[in-house]
Amino acid sequence: MSAELDLSPPEVPEPTFLESLLRYGLFLGAIFQLICILAVIIPISKGHEQEETESTDGKAAEQMKKSKGPAPQIRQKLKKESKKKR
Repeated sequence: MSAELDLSPPEVPEPTFLESLLRYGLFLGAIFQLICILAVIIPISKGHEQEETESTDGKAAEQMKKSKGPAPQIRQKLKKESKKKR
């Protein structure tokens, strides 16, 4: 038991360039994933949201105006036809 114990740290080879590149690439990938997840969880700003609703409201109003135009003409034609049948 009087033998000397080897308490020196084990020899670890230095990482190669590819190992370092892989390590930092994985860190960057993890950070990118966290940013993407946070972008989905955190709601968008209200100013941008209002712009979207206004633009969709404007499109919906334009479509309603377009659809209202031909509808009265069809009604008038139906009324005229019903009068002719009498």
